[in-house]
Amino acid sequence: MLNKSKDNFVVPKGTPQFSSKKKEDFVIVEIYLAKSQGFCAGVASAVDVVENALNKYGAPLYVFHEIVHNTYVVDGFRQRGVVFVEDMDEVPSGERVIFSAHGVPPKVIEKAKQRNLNVVDATCPLVTKVHNEAVKFSSHQFETVLIGHRGHQELIGTAGYVDPNLLHIVETEDDIDQLTIDPNIEVAYITQTTLSVDETKMMIEKLKRKFPRLQAPPRSDLCYATTNRQNSVKELAQICDLIIICGSPNSSNSNRLRETGEKAGCPSTIIDQAQELGMNLLKGKTKIGISSGASVPRVIVDELINRIRQEYRNVVVHEYENPEKNIVFALPDI
Repeated sequence: MLNKSKDNFVVPKGTPQFSSKKKEDFVIVEIYLAKSQGFCAGVASAVDVVENALNKYGAPLYVFHEIVHNTYVVDGFRQRGVVFVEDMDEVPSGERVIFSAHGVPPKVIEKAKQRNLNVVDATCPLVTKVHNEAVKFSSHQFETVLIGHRGHQELIGTAGYVDPNLLHIVETEDDIDQLTIDPNIEVAYITQTTLSVDETKMMIEKLKRKFPRLQAPPRSDLCYATTNRQNSVKELAQICDLIIICGSPNSSNSNRLRETGEKAGCPSTIIDQAQELGMNLLKGKTKIGISSGASVPRVIVDELINRIRQEYRNVVVHEYENPEKNIVFALPDI
């Protein structure tokens, strides 16, 4: 836990002083980096799959959906000949196609086989774990509640592994109120991996009250990267005047980080690229927290720090050991 409060800040010894007419030159800005930065293991694995396939087979290389939800990553691959598609029919017969880290429903896999496509599955193993739970619950004929965001690629993929006659998708606690399942039968639940930890906990508690025989997954479906990053943002909110989240607009886990900061009482904003930050947001702020989504490359964070340094000459950066640094997933064969 970070141990400085907003009220006991002391100017670090040896901080350089500048003779300048710019007001910003006399302001000392402290930047606190969230403990988890850079790709999570699932994203790193998926990005490496595309990288290795490009090196081995060259372009064009087809990927079903964006490999991860990050503009910098996707645009970089596009420039190197990767073609992102939303339908298997867009992939020429016999070509190679990579499934994104978010996973795909079984019908997409079947269509790829019918079209004689060479498939490389880059689905995050933690998402595959949820797929397996969905299959197990359906095999027991449990009515299954899937908590997640309608339209998100991960939820679409996971929903495909639940018997459609047993599937109930909920996004909010109000959706739970609308469920008409018999409360006396066994009901199961699974979740998208990138949801708000606190909101998901409340929804699960509500499901337990509504369905006394509720069946849970063996372990939480929320991935470690989601949990770690949200906890780190809560820590930042205790000491910072502003939290900046690096993440793309379509990134579920990045948007949850911004919401987490706001709910913890600290003004929070989200940016896709460093140049998007309105520098007026920093006026009057001396302690800036920076976090990033699990699909955001570290270079975005570094560019943001450099941008702040261009505005303020007295910048002190606090960085902590990443608890995820030793987590690595095996790559599929390509």
